[in-house]
Order: sequence, then C-alpha cells, then structure tokens
Amino acid sequence: MSINQRPQSGTKLLQTALAKPYHYRRSGRYYLRLRPQGTATGFFTLSLRTTDKATAMTISQDILQTLKAYHLDNPEATWEELRERLVDIAESCLTMSHGDSSLVAYEMIHDEHHIALREASAKLPLSVNQQRAVSKALEILEAAQERLEGRSGKLVEIVRDLKGKSCCTSVALSPSLSVLSSEASKPLTFTTLSGLYMEEREDSIQASTMRDVRSSCEAIGAVFGDLDLKTHTREHMKNLRDKLLEDRKPSTVKKLMTRLTTVMDWAVHNGYLDRSFDKGLKPTKDTDSSREAYSQDQIKTFMAHANSLPADSWLRWALSLGAVAATRIAELRQLTKADVKLVGGVWVIDINRNDGKTAKTKHSIRVVPLTDGAYGFDLQAFLEFVEKADSRLFKLGEGRFSEVVNGTLREVLELKADRTLTFHSLRHSLAGALKAVAIPLGTSESILGHSSGSISYDLYGAGSAVEVGLMAEALRTALIP
Repeated sequence: MSINQRPQSGTKLLQTALAKPYHYRRSGRYYLRLRPQGTATGFFTLSLRTTDKATAMTISQDILQTLKAYHLDNPEATWEELRERLVDIAESCLTMSHGDSSLVAYEMIHDEHHIALREASAKLPLSVNQQRAVSKALEILEAAQERLEGRSGKLVEIVRDLKGKSCCTSVALSPSLSVLSSEASKPLTFTTLSGLYMEEREDSIQASTMRDVRSSCEAIGAVFGDLDLKTHTREHMKNLRDKLLEDRKPSTVKKLMTRLTTVMDWAVHNGYLDRSFDKGLKPTKDTDSSREAYSQDQIKTFMAHANSLPADSWLRWALSLGAVAATRIAELRQLTKADVKLVGGVWVIDINRNDGKTAKTKHSIRVVPLTDGAYGFDLQAFLEFVEKADSRLFKLGEGRFSEVVNGTLREVLELKADRTLTFHSLRHSLAGALKAVAIPLGTSESILGHSSGSISYDLYGAGSAVEVGLMAEALRTALIP
C-alpha cells in the first residue's frame, strides 16, 4: 500500500478526528483519502492496490473498521483508553468458545486485522500512544492465532501484563456498567443480555460469524423467554439444555450451550450478573461434529438443478464449483476472472491472496483442476461465463452470497436449517469420494487445501504440469464413474 502524504498532515491528524473518507480512481486503480475534520488540507492518500471497485471497498472497510475496533480512529486517545480496549480484545480472544466454523472464521478475522494494523502502523501518522497500542495489538492477534490451535499461554501472559499496569488516569464509568446501574431493578432476559453482548462485539466480529451468534442466541432466548437471569438457578440451566435436546442433535445443543457460556461469562465479567450456573451441562454423548457429507444422490439432485439454470447465472456456477472443486465458500466468493487459468494444459481455479483476497491458511493457497462432465458440469459453458465477467465472478457481498447459496441447497434438497448439511459439506463429500477410490492422501489434501507433510507441490514451477495432471486425474477418477 503506497502513500502520498502532505508534510503538514501529520500534526493535524494527531490533534483532530478524521472526516468522512473519500474514495476515487486514478489510472484504473482505487485510492482512499483521509483528512482531518474541518479542513480541506492536510489530507493523506492510501492506494488500495486494486482496479476492482468491490475489492477496493472491502479493503477500505477493513482498514477503517480495524482502526475503529482498536480505538485507533481517535487521535486524542490516551494510553489508558487504548490499554483498556486492548484488555477487552485480549480477554475476548482468550475466553471465547469456538466451534469448527468459528475457528475458521476467526483465523481469517485475526489475519485480516493483523494485515490492516501493520498497514496502519507503517503508513498512517499515528501518535506515540497509538503506535504503542498497534504494537501490542499485533502481539495479541499473533497469540490469539496460537490460542485457536490450543496454545493459550502467550495470550494469558499478555492479558496478565496489560492488567498489571496500574491506571494513572481516572476512567469514566463504562457504558455497560452505566446501563446496569440505571436499570438494576429491571428484569434482565437472555434476549436483552445477548443483544448487549452482540452490540459490543459488532465491530470485532465478522458479519458471517455474527449471523451465527445471533441465530444461536435467538434459539436460547426462545427457550428462556421472560426469565430474569439475575435470579436464575442451576435448575433453569438444566431445563434449557433438556428443552433444546428435544428437537436438536446433541452436537448442536453442545454448540448452543457453548454460546450460552460465552454470553454468560461476558455478563459476569462486565457486571451484569453476579454469577452463572451454566458450567458442566454440555451434552457429552453423540456430540461428534454434526457436519455430514452429501450423498451422491443429493449431489446429483442439486447439480441437476444447477445445470438447468441459464449459462449466465452466477448461482449455477457457484453451486457447480462447490460440487466439482469443493472450495470453501469464502474462497469461491472471491474468485476473479484472472483466477480461472490454464496450468500444464489443464483448466484450474487458482485460490490465492492476490488483490486483497484472503485465504484460511498458507495451505489453502492452491489450484484445483476443473473436471469437465463431473455431475454434468459443462466446462466450456463455464469458461464462456468467465470470459463475459468483468473482474469478480460473483458480485454479492459475503453475507448475501452465503445466504443465497446455502438457501438454494436447503430448498432444492428440502433440508432443515440446522447447519448439519451446508455448502461446506461438499468438501466432506469430495474428500469421501477421493478416499473411496484410494487417491493418495497427499493428493487429496492438495486438492482440498489441507495441511500435509506427505507431499509438496510446486504448482508454478517446472513440474507444475505433472503435479496438476496428478490432481486432475484424481478428480476424474473420483467424480466420473
């Protein structure tokens, strides 16, 4: 990210809040311009490194939201104010419970925040306190990634270190405590409590994850009803678990109880509740991952639906690529025209981090061969769709894209909205198909973008034709009878 900064801008930006950001385009490339409030001078400009408008807006939003989340949009913030925010973020990263889907989401969230904060530190005229906060925030994010892998020691030490610094300035009563004080006599339902939790977390949780949080909280709130949690007992929590188990799988109830614990712990830490009686109630039997693979009949059914859609329908190709390439939904949504290419004489889709795109891990960066004829997939028709595309193949935002694709799968296959079978389940289906025809583990993992120490592909080197050929042959064997 390059920067064009006028000499006088640094002083002003350390003293004044920023005005509404301005975007413009020059020589096809998009830029973000920021300036202090109340003046037309003293601005600085950040190149967003892309010629695609949708990508530019996403990068811009990521930068601005990250600055806001860490209070770095306030040039006059004291170290104490910044430190308190860092404590909140670090504790959240340390205590938040996760399921399989949120582990994936938060790996991406932490990675995106890390990139945005590094850019801010290098390019923006931040104060000493702000640079100090950025440095600590980067440590928190790196430790948070380790915590997602089951190694929480570093994050524990960071929380302890931040809390150990005594406050040297007076701190105003936090909004949460103010609300508690003024409404102490009112009943506190789970719906109200979870609403306060989500409001506080709004800036630090990705939209897709927030939808999952909201859905879980609504399910719990429906069972609790008007119960005043300030007077709840262990019996109330046991009744909740038993009620949830009446029409849900134990694995689903376990996730809901995990979400309950997250909200209740947050409530206790922030003074809304004195204590919680939710611990030790998660189901332990039949709680293996609820994710399932689609049957071959199910895949044939929704692919028949996809193949019946017009050749210029983006939904046709979103569904089709899920079946024949088993991409993650975030990988699929970000695909551009340039990502469909020939490698070693084989048409592939290239999963990469170019032009602001994200990937789950370094192993997720890969190419996946496209198998003509698999479940009726028409490669030539797809290539014609790509040729007519502007830049991105799919225009919808993250939330809407996931909603339409998963909604279509549920509608065509008459599935319940219980997250047992989703777009991600197509990855399980392909993994099973590859295993069924005895494809070597390393080849399967390279196709799916999993970590593997058993094989190493150089997809852009001299051996790329051979390596892509191996994957293409594996996919033909697995997908075409």
